[in-house]
Amino acid sequence: MSVPMTVSIRPATSADLPLIAGLIRDLATYEKLDHQVRFDEAALGQHLFAPRPHAEVLIGEVDGEPQGFTLFFHNFSTFEGRPGIWVEDLFVRPAARGAGLGKALLRHCAALAVERGCARLEWSVLDWNAPAIALYRALGARPLDDWMMMRVDGAALTALGQPG
Repeated sequence: MSVPMTVSIRPATSADLPLIAGLIRDLATYEKLDHQVRFDEAALGQHLFAPRPHAEVLIGEVDGEPQGFTLFFHNFSTFEGRPGIWVEDLFVRPAARGAGLGKALLRHCAALAVERGCARLEWSVLDWNAPAIALYRALGARPLDDWMMMRVDGAALTALGQPG
């Protein structure tokens, strides 16, 4: 007989910064993108825990042990005339998958979106991540097939930001 697991979600604090950094690295490894992790932990902390933070983090725990996180921030829909929430990262450690933590993290984000008067909760998912896609669809998410994500970074960002 298996013992039921207790899942809980809490807002991150600055004391969680090493945990958050570790979870980000774990996520990058899972996505086979650890070669792209370049953040400075102190700068990350400034962006997350300054008086006007750029993003928020929720820590997901199973039986009192941190096992996942979601990092999100507000965006804005001009068509809706209201803010939304963009989930940048959602990750649950492999050992804790199946406990309902990913679903709990998304539900918490959705509750915050409703509480804050947001029109949307949005995120992206890698097209090979079938378990995550199945979970998201089961929760009522739908893919936006007619939209393509675009990015400018590095030297291209610097060049684009130059005057004239």
